[in-house]
Amino acid sequence: MPLRLGTTAAGLVTGYVTDALFGDPRTGHPVALFGTAAARLEHRLWADSKPRGAAYAALCTFGAVGLGAALQLATRRRPFARFLLTAAFTWVVLGGRGLAAEGTEMARLLEAGEVPEARQRLSHLCARDATALDSAELTRAATESIAENTSDAVVAPLFWGAVAGMPGLLGYRALNTLDAMVGYRSPRYRRFGWAAARADDVVNLVPSRIGAALTALCAGGRARESWRVWRRDGSRHPSPNAGQVEAAFAGALDIRLGGTNSYGGEVESRARLGEGRHPEPVDLRRAVRLSRLVGLAAVVIAAGAAPATPWGASPVQSIGSRWGQSPARRSVDNSAVAGLAVHNSAVAGLGVDNRR
Repeated sequence: MPLRLGTTAAGLVTGYVTDALFGDPRTGHPVALFGTAAARLEHRLWADSKPRGAAYAALCTFGAVGLGAALQLATRRRPFARFLLTAAFTWVVLGGRGLAAEGTEMARLLEAGEVPEARQRLSHLCARDATALDSAELTRAATESIAENTSDAVVAPLFWGAVAGMPGLLGYRALNTLDAMVGYRSPRYRRFGWAAARADDVVNLVPSRIGAALTALCAGGRARESWRVWRRDGSRHPSPNAGQVEAAFAGALDIRLGGTNSYGGEVESRARLGEGRHPEPVDLRRAVRLSRLVGLAAVVIAAGAAPATPWGASPVQSIGSRWGQSPARRSVDNSAVAGLAVHNSAVAGLGVDNRR
């Protein structure tokens, strides 16, 4: 059977499979390199000012978008090169395997009663103050982070890759990383990080709702309940996006999320999402499995949704051919269509829960 995917669609699928098999690059991770450069620029530009913060976010994000656009243009008549670059960028911006690994390790620690170690490990998933959290609260925090990052680290990059090709992949990940770096309501970043946080909210509006819908689709016998809880509770979260997927996960797993959280000494009470019992470590493992299913559904949809009409390019060759035949030229280039200053979870393609 011939592989009829266009270059962008094939690149998205290949990058997704590479991340699923191997996880993040071991050394020289491009997101880490971007974080280092962004931290240096922050040092030069920082001021307690929204305009300065907006300029900082624009320089970092449009730099990444510009690189992607240049490569998109340079490969408009080189479909295999575009496929390879799209696959490589998809691999480095996705965080599905890393997210699953962190959730699984948290579940193992909690099942073994290793609460102090679990408190330290939680920082790989979110920015909450875990000092006083017990096993139940650690489980809830990790489960909420698995749900939120399923959207931020998997669904959203694939969405923007399908919509805008390499510029979408790089631009989304740059903006999401900036949000993880400066998108906090701390005294230092309340104003300077405002633009990055608001922009990240905007680019995640559609992907988060797609992620919630896919969660319900993948919820098996609880699909109806997942959909109902999402539609009822998704908007109760202070974030316009995080609550969407968290509510869908709560309904799918028949658990209750939300409650009191602490960030840097500030305590915040969030509305309850769902109506089941409080999550247990076994539910964290179930959340990891659900996250993987949602990611698989997302890549299938992204590959199918990538438009067949390229921007500024002539028709190009598809990836693959029939047995014993030479590849035929087809109009299927889908390219038209997200210890450093960044914590290691952001480097791995994961976002952090920073209350924006």
